[in-house]
Amino acid sequence: MPRPDPSINDADALIDAVIDREGRYVNHPADRGGPTCWGITEAVARAQGFDGCMRDLPRAEAAAIYRRLYWLRPGFDKVALRAPKIAGELFDTGVNMGTGTAAGFLQRALNALNRAARDYPDIAVDREIGPRTLSALDGFLKARGKSGEIVLLRAMEALQGERYIALAERRPSQEAFLYGWLANRIGPD
Repeated sequence: MPRPDPSINDADALIDAVIDREGRYVNHPADRGGPTCWGITEAVARAQGFDGCMRDLPRAEAAAIYRRLYWLRPGFDKVALRAPKIAGELFDTGVNMGTGTAAGFLQRALNALNRAARDYPDIAVDREIGPRTLSALDGFLKARGKSGEIVLLRAMEALQGERYIALAERRPSQEAFLYGWLANRIGPD
């Protein structure tokens, strides 16, 4: 299943694409997250009030969890107003690695691409999308134009790819997932 099109500025389309790719119930023995349904881990489902069998997690409930925890709460909706491809990447990375990790990738890339703070000031890599991160993103887009969004996206994907490889190197059991992560989470479809 193809990954969500990060050019879409529509959370529903992004959420549907992730749910379609993640599929129904999975309980892979090497997955440290344990059982999932529609890509939602049992721990997240329980924390969000679902108390049924994970096999029975309704798709609509999974979609509501994605919207709440992986789109609105981290502020990726605010990024979408400026840079829809970046917001799509943040969402997809946030689902797979955590929203703080995704936000940190954006912040690190913005700091590395600001030409020694000539385009906009460095920002703290606090893993939160706040006013300073949004201001830096605005500064980047102003300095680099619309084509800059693609370069920023590539920088974020490079950071994500390196993290997947490092994870597989540290924990050989995760090699079972590396090919799929790289095939479905990095670069064009």
